[in-house]
Amino acid sequence: MTEKNAIRMRSWLFAPGDSEKKMGKAIASDADIALLDLEDSVVPARKAEAREMVAAAITGAANKARVWVRVNPLSGGLTQADLDAVIGAGPGGIFLPKAEGGRDVETLDAMLTACEQAAGIASGSTKVAALVTETAAAMFTTGTYDRALPAQRRLVAMSWGAEDLSSELGAREQRGPDGEYTHVYEMARSLCLVGAVKAGVAPIETVQPEFRDLEALERRARSVRASGYRGMLAIHPAQIAPINAAFTPSAEELAHARAIVQAFADNPNAGTVAMDGNMLDRPHLALAERLLAESGAS
Repeated sequence: MTEKNAIRMRSWLFAPGDSEKKMGKAIASDADIALLDLEDSVVPARKAEAREMVAAAITGAANKARVWVRVNPLSGGLTQADLDAVIGAGPGGIFLPKAEGGRDVETLDAMLTACEQAAGIASGSTKVAALVTETAAAMFTTGTYDRALPAQRRLVAMSWGAEDLSSELGAREQRGPDGEYTHVYEMARSLCLVGAVKAGVAPIETVQPEFRDLEALERRARSVRASGYRGMLAIHPAQIAPINAAFTPSAEELAHARAIVQAFADNPNAGTVAMDGNMLDRPHLALAERLLAESGAS
């Protein structure tokens, strides 16, 4: 399926919804999406106040399309109040945590449609991203997000998370001595990737909590991009530059892609072409065309 990727989604920067200062920094940053949080970073006693603060931050943003809100999970009974408070301000999208399949997107779609109608906003204009591996049940439904029609028209991205999953599993560690995720979390990453591709949306890598180690962050970002991920979540403004750099094709990559496209254009009836000592076939052409399309290059 073709990704609905009109929105640039290399970097998503979280900011607590009860901190005017941090939300302001996120919105003013170079992050493609400023992600104002009403879930984990806001304690229950401050949820109501945070909703008002988030709505005000969205209202004051120059480009609302890149200001999104992470609401509380559907299972917690707080999602409706979150949406009632923020949709009228016109956020670009809603980030749904602890999603457990396409049916959750359908449920959220119905809630969003009612809020949009009440606010006089075009139905379907609020986009959705889903965190799809935060519970054990969610791990078994990552391939169902393409079935949530017509609600699936809103879905543009899927991401994964390790912290909530490890809590549910009772796991004491997520990574091995080498710093890499252990098997179950690598499986979560892979399930998110293949589920997102099946749904035709962008797979987004989870956060790196060690926000001061920017070299490790960039290595990881480049590694997951090579595997097919299109962007990454961030928890600190300093992470945005290396993430954006990692998910932006280099001049060399673009030149190579153009050369592949040209080689096949010069040989329109060939299934394979030789270039730089390598034999390339039609999947190489599809990858090159995709890279150029996603980068806006030609």
